[in-house]
Amino acid sequence: MAQFADLDRLTIFADNLVPHVLRCDGVLVYDDRLAARIDSGEQLPRGGVEREIRACAVHACELISQRTGVPARALDTWLWTRGQAPEYKAHPRHRCRTVFY
Repeated sequence: MAQFADLDRLTIFADNLVPHVLRCDGVLVYDDRLAARIDSGEQLPRGGVEREIRACAVHACELISQRTGVPARALDTWLWTRGQAPEYKAHPRHRCRTVFY
C-alpha cells in the first residue's frame, strides 16, 4: 500500500458545489448582479467571474483550514457532502459548460 506524507498539503477540488455551499452558509457573498444571474439559472461563461468563484472557494477553504487546523482536503469532503442535503439542493448553484474543470 502506498503512503504519502504530504496529503494534507492538498487543497479542495475546485468544483461548483463547494462554492455553492460556502455561499449558502454566508462564507462567500456575491455581488447582487452575479447572485441574480446564478439564482435565475443563467449559465456563466467559462473563465472570468466563474473562475473567480472557484478560486475564492479555494482561498476561503485555505483560510478556514488555517484557522481550524482541519486540512483543506478534509474540508472539501465535508462541504461536498453537506451540499447533498435538500436545503442546499433547493437553491441554484453556479453553472458553466466547460471541459477544463
